[in-house]
Amino acid sequence: MTAIAPAWMHEQITAAEYDSWSEEQCAGIEIVDGMVVVSPRASKRHNRLARILANALDAAAGPDWNADTDFDVRLQDAPLTNRRPDVVVYRAATIDVTPTRPEHVLLVVEVVSPGSETTDRIVKVDQYAKAGIAFYWRIEQAVNGVPLIYTYILDPATGSYRTGEMFTGTVDMSAPFPVKVDLSGI
Repeated sequence: MTAIAPAWMHEQITAAEYDSWSEEQCAGIEIVDGMVVVSPRASKRHNRLARILANALDAAAGPDWNADTDFDVRLQDAPLTNRRPDVVVYRAATIDVTPTRPEHVLLVVEVVSPGSETTDRIVKVDQYAKAGIAFYWRIEQAVNGVPLIYTYILDPATGSYRTGEMFTGTVDMSAPFPVKVDLSGI
C-alpha cells in the first residue's frame, strides 16, 4: 500500500494558514521558507537541560525579561519562517503578544541533539543573526555528560554573530545579564 503525504508536507504555507493551526498541530515542527520541517522528539536530557537553563535565566533576568521553552519565534512572514528555540528570553511586556517576533527576543538557546547538528550549528546561527536577535547560545551534549556551552553576540555592523565565551558545565555570564548555572550534573 502506498502512503499519500498530506499537502502540508510538500506545499508552502502562509503565516495566516499557520496561525489557524492548533497548538497540537504546531508542536514538534518549525516552518522554514514556508515549508514544514518536522523536529525529532527531544530526549529527557535535552528537555532537562533546556528547562534548568530557562529557570536560571528567568530568575536572573529581572522584571523586564522572561525566559521560557517551547514556543515559536516568527523570524519572517513571507516566506514564513518560524523557529522554536529550546529556550527564549523575551520582553516581559510581550507575554501576551503572538506571534513572538525577533524584536521581542534578547536571547535564544538551542540544545544540539542527534539530527539537529547542522541546523543548530550553522543554519539557525545565520537566521537568528539576520533577524537581529542579540544573543545566541548553543549547548552541545558531550559524550561524558558535561555539556559545552558556546555563546555568540550579535555584531550590528555586520549583522552576524561573533564568538563569545565557551563554558564547560557551568555558565557564568555577565551579558545579557549576570547569570550562573551549573549544567554539569544533568
